[in-house]
Order: sequence, then C-alpha cells, then structure tokens
Amino acid sequence: MLFPLIRPTLFALDAERAHGLTIAMLAAWGGRGAPHHADPILRTTVAGLDFANPVGLAAGVDKDGRAIDGFFGQGFGSVEIGTLTPLPQPGNPRPRIFRLREDRAVINRLGFNNGGIDAALPRASRAKRKGVLGINVGANKDAADRIADYRTGVERAARIADYVTINISSPNTPGLRDLQHGSALTELLAAADEARRIPTQRPPQLPTPLFLKVAPDLNAKEIDGIARAAIGHHVDALIVSNTTLSRPGLKSPRAIETGGLSGAPLATLARQRLGDFRKATGAALPLISVGGIGSAEEAYARIRGGASLVQLYTALVYEGPGLPQRINHGLARLLRRDGFANVAEAMGIE
Repeated sequence: MLFPLIRPTLFALDAERAHGLTIAMLAAWGGRGAPHHADPILRTTVAGLDFANPVGLAAGVDKDGRAIDGFFGQGFGSVEIGTLTPLPQPGNPRPRIFRLREDRAVINRLGFNNGGIDAALPRASRAKRKGVLGINVGANKDAADRIADYRTGVERAARIADYVTINISSPNTPGLRDLQHGSALTELLAAADEARRIPTQRPPQLPTPLFLKVAPDLNAKEIDGIARAAIGHHVDALIVSNTTLSRPGLKSPRAIETGGLSGAPLATLARQRLGDFRKATGAALPLISVGGIGSAEEAYARIRGGASLVQLYTALVYEGPGLPQRINHGLARLLRRDGFANVAEAMGIE
C-alpha cells in the first residue's frame, strides 16, 4: 500500500542504485512477520518439488542471494538467485540498467555481475527458505572453457539448491547464446547432467532437478533442437524465456540502449515462445513462463497456455512488493471461478 508513495523517490535514483537499496531493505527485513498461509488451490508439483504457489522470483533480481528470506516473505512460492559464475566478476560498465517508464519495461546489459558462487552459497545455505530455492548458474565472460564453468556451477549449486538452472540465454555475455545450439548444447547438457548427480544430500535415484533457461529470440528449427536435446539429456524443466534483443513497438527514448529488454512489451513474444516449446516438447517437459507477467490474469493465461509455473521480475519495479500476493489471490479466484481444483488441472487447457 505504501509503494505508490515511495516509488517516485526510488525512480529519482539511478536504476541500479535503487535496485541495490531495495535488496538491502529486503535483506534487513528478512520476511519477519510475513504471513505464510498459502491457499491450497495454488499448491502444485513440478520436477518432484512441491510449490506452495506457482509464482516465482526470476533470476537476476537477487543475484548474490542476499535477500532470499525477504523475497519469500513477499509471497513467492519459489526464489531463484543468480546468475552465479565460478569466479566473481564486475559485469559490464555502468550505466547498465535503464527504465523505460512509458513502456513499463527495463533494458539491462549487466553481464553476469556477481560476487561468485562460493560467496553466495553460504548465504543460500543459511536462508530459512520458506519455499523452493533455485540457483541459476553461468560462465565467466573470459572463461577459456565455458562448459567447464557450467559443470563447476552445477556441481556446487546442486549440493544446496532445490533445483539448478543453466542460463545460456543472456544476451549480455558475448557468444553465450551460441551454447543453445548443436553439439555445444548437447555437450553442455551432458556435462551438467553428470555434475548434478555427484553425491548430495538427496537420494542417489533423485538427483537435483536441472532446469534450462532459453532465449525468446529463436526460430522454429532452434526451438526443436533445444527441445530434443533437453529431453534427451534429462532436463527437468525449461524456463521460457530470458530477455529479448528485439524492440517491439517501444515509446521510450531509452529504447535505443543496447541489452536485453524485459517487462510488458515482452508479453506477446513470451506467450508465443511458450506455445512453441509446448508444441516442440509434446508437453513432455514442464515449462516455466517468464516475460511481461504483471497480473493474475496474465499469469493465469500462461498457465492455461501450458506453463506449470510463472516467474516475475520487471513488473515488481512498477507494481511493487505486493504484486506476488495480489497475483496469488487473483489466481485462486480465477481457478475457482472456472471450476478447477488446482493449478495442474488448468495447466495447458488451451
């Protein structure tokens, strides 16, 4: 309720500074006093994991895992931290985050800025984790062997995370998206599949679930190739999708900035890619929809379109910290209105 009053102050700050301040406040709060009752109609299971609700925090918001409990306190059923790389790296030069207010969008060219996986994992381990915790891993920009970087990240994260996401879809690390194709993809997935099976606290027959995050800027042949490779190498879910290099009908003068676009203008492309991957996988893999989701109605449309879960990022910038709870309340109402007993019954109905 207070967010409309403080948003002008946050928006008066540089976008990255405002983001850092928000993370610091959520970390200090730690979710204390937040209600944790979840409507039973929202409970769902994906990749053997129980989610209290299908609304998750996308990777990139809390890269270093500093405010995990604070984000769970907002009502998220899952929180995905990262992208984390084996070695710390500063990312690209500032400024590198730009608000497109007229479009309710953001362009970023951060470049996997993070303090390294070894610094973040102890924080993840200490978190109370009132929900499902995902850890998103990537490769260092100057890595001589990027597949080795992913192998390292998956092996370390799998010991702590409820699931691990391989991020090969950021547009802000040169050449990274090349790993989405051909032999590079199959080699990467084979290495990651092996790494997540290295002994952890989970039973040997139940290795840590492995998710793959893909770009929206793909053609039909590329989508089919990713779908086949993911199924063939035991990927447990696809996150569809990352930011886009396209600039669909933007009004803001900031549209000229380079980097990945997220927010409301991405919604149409994100819906299309969700449908494309639903078809390409034959509904054999759970799909997590990201991009342009800012309301219960949009989240519900993605679930009806084949998404098992949804994730938020940019809408939080414009709608504030109450958004996850509003979406959850709205989803519960929509499911009951249409006679569904749970999220799974509505998934893919269209």
